[in-house]
Formats: sequence, structure tokens, C-alpha cells
Amino acid sequence: MNKKSKYKRYETYKDSGVEWIGEIPKHWETLANKFIFKLKKNQVGKRSNEYDLLSLTLRGVIKRNMEKPEGKFPAEFDTYQEVRSGDFVFCLFDVEETPRFIGLSSLNGMITGAYTVLESKLKVSKEFLYYFYLNLDYDKKLKPLYKGLRNTIPKDSFFSFKTLFPPLDEQTAIANFLDDKCSKIDKALSQKEKLITLLKERKQIIIQNAVTKGLDSKVKLKASGIEWIGKIPEHWEVKRLRYIGRTKNGISAGAEYFGKGYPFINYNDVYNNAVLPNNFKGLANSSEEEQELYSVFEDDIFFTRTSETIEEIGISSVCFNTIKKATFAGFLIRFRPIKNMLFKGLSKYFFRCSAHRGFFVKEMNLVTRASLSQETLKNMPVLIPPFDEQKKIFGYLESQTAKIDKAISIQERLIEKLKEYKAILINSAVTGKIKVF
Repeated sequence: MNKKSKYKRYETYKDSGVEWIGEIPKHWETLANKFIFKLKKNQVGKRSNEYDLLSLTLRGVIKRNMEKPEGKFPAEFDTYQEVRSGDFVFCLFDVEETPRFIGLSSLNGMITGAYTVLESKLKVSKEFLYYFYLNLDYDKKLKPLYKGLRNTIPKDSFFSFKTLFPPLDEQTAIANFLDDKCSKIDKALSQKEKLITLLKERKQIIIQNAVTKGLDSKVKLKASGIEWIGKIPEHWEVKRLRYIGRTKNGISAGAEYFGKGYPFINYNDVYNNAVLPNNFKGLANSSEEEQELYSVFEDDIFFTRTSETIEEIGISSVCFNTIKKATFAGFLIRFRPIKNMLFKGLSKYFFRCSAHRGFFVKEMNLVTRASLSQETLKNMPVLIPPFDEQKKIFGYLESQTAKIDKAISIQERLIEKLKEYKAILINSAVTGKIKVF
């Protein structure tokens, strides 16, 4: 908090002995965790069917949805451990990478034995302890305790670590203060995230209308013959992809093939960008013959070919400028349209259109694995306006989507500021920099 903070400070302070904490109120204590926490390790064994499955997430400890399960599950849950309401759940491995390393459970259930489940030994405000460790998690302040390549915090190091320990009534007051303030901040964050969702939906509607209906609201329409698109302008054509260009799978090679050489387009380059970026981290030791077979030319459209989920199949990215000596990954399919058949600007929007996803959802439901074949892709129906009209649609969409992207960017910056304020507020309260009662 800055010098103009509206919150009071305590009367007297002392050195905490911890660099990142600095001074703390003079009457506060520090206690080693061995005096605060007790380790639990109650395996559920053959009674796993009696427990709800829990997970530690950014939203805290939550119940997993087993009706629509996501991710991988073990064959049996015998080694999972019991969690009771009021228990702390810590992820003390891969701490640098884990989204959240602390949770205070409000649920009864079971969780993987890889986590550390603790209960409090003293009369404490569990909510205060939660906020204290949430503060440590924000910028990974426990780095000095890490061991090994997986950034693991050994249990003996954790139990030796000293936690700030105000009097119980102050713990409660601080927790109540943060509950109130954080709930208000979270509400504001939720409103801004909903606004971003609405803006993105608006953007998709504008794109969908433009690439399926054009820009003239008075134009005569005809049935497209495509159930998820409906009617289209009467003068537009509908052609299967196979009749307007050629497809090719990317190059597959061993690990020794990569890391040096020439530009290499990978899965993430396509998945994360509607237009291929100009700079690539990926490099491949490709031959002249491979560069010719797996070339990357202006107007080429790349589609993601394999994934664990249908939703990540068929995501497209368009090449706006030829990338010399480049090749592309086997996880991708390249489509090279006939010259002057598809304007690259329209391709940018058409192949990422939300309505267009109907093709992949319908077709991919026919197979057991989420893998897109060239034959399936070739059957994709493509709407083809006159070439000049394609350019006009692109210009319109660039203008309209830029406005929406700017509005989204403003909200995203406000979200970051709110998150930063929340982190500062929690840190100031749990380390005694401000007096909140």
C-alpha cells in the first residue's frame, strides 16, 4: 500500500527477520509450521466410491464433475486420501508451475495422494492462514525452500517454515476484512469477465453474419444446403474444399530434427493465431526437397489435425506472407487454395467462424479418436463470394473487430489492475502493514 493509504498502521513494529516481509507489528509472533499444522494421510482404500472426488484449482478446492469428466483418471482410487471440511490442501511439488498451491476445503471428499493434506493443531483462524499462504503463492515467495528439478518443497522444510501468527482476535478480524474486500473485488472481476465474454460473443456474431450473409442486408438469399449455416446470398457459391485446392499433412520427424536450421510451423503457431506470426521459435533441419514439399506460401491455410478433444481439431491459421524455406508439423494439415479463389483476409475469418465449427463437431463425432483426416477436411463446404466482395468483407471485419478488441483490451487491463490491488491488499493485511480493525 502506498503512503496515501486510507488504512491505519499499528503503533509499533519490529523486524520480522524475513526480507520479503520486513517489519511486523511488535506484538505479533512467528511460529514454525510444526506447531500449527498436523499432517493427515488417511487413504480411502476400497471405500473410494463413498467419497466425492476433489481437485485443487484457482477457484480453491472443488468437486470434480464425474458426469462430464475432463482429464485423466487412474484405474482405481485406493491411494487417494480423505479430505474433510476445514482441512488445508497443499501442492508442494512443481510449485513454480502449479496454478494454485494452497486450498482450504469447505467440502468432504478425496484427493490424489500427491497433495499434502493438513489440519490445524492450534486454535486459529483457518481463513487467516489461508490468506497468508495465498499471499505467498501470488509471486511464489517460497522459492528459497524449493529442492530438485521439480521445485518440490520437502515436508521437513515446510514444517520448519515460520508463519506469522497474530493474536486470534486479530487473525479473525483480518480474515473478515479480507473476505469482505476480496468478495467485492471478485464481484467486480466477474462483471468485467462477463463483459469480455459478451464482447467476444458480439465479435463472433459480426464475423458469422459477414462471412455467411455478406454486407448487403437487402441481398436475395438462397438455401446453402448446410444446416449449421442456413441461407446465403443468392450469387455466392458453395464448394467442397477438395474442389478449390489441395491438402497435405505436415512432416513427422524425430527430436534430433529440430532445434536448429530453418523456420518450422508447429501446432501452437496455428492454434494461437488466426494469421501465422512472422517470427518463429521453431526451427528444423529441413532439406531443400522437404522445403519444397512442405512449403509455406501466401494464402495457405493450416488446420490443427490431432488433439485430445474435438474442440481443438480444425483450428485454422492463414499465411499472409510466404515464409521462405519453412516447413510445418505433422500435427497440421496444409490447404493450398487455387489462386484467386479465396482471399487470404476472408480465410482468416471464415475458417475460424463459430458457426463453421458445426462441420467439425458433426464429422468428428463419427470417429473414436480426435484426429482430422485429409478426406474429412476435403468434404468441408466453403462459401465463396466474388473475389472483390471477399476483400470488402475482410476490410469491414478488420475495422469492426479492431474496435471490439480494443474494448476487450481495456477490460483486460482493468482486470489486471484489480488483481494487482487484491494481491497488495492481502499482502498488506496478513503481514501487518495495515491495521484493519
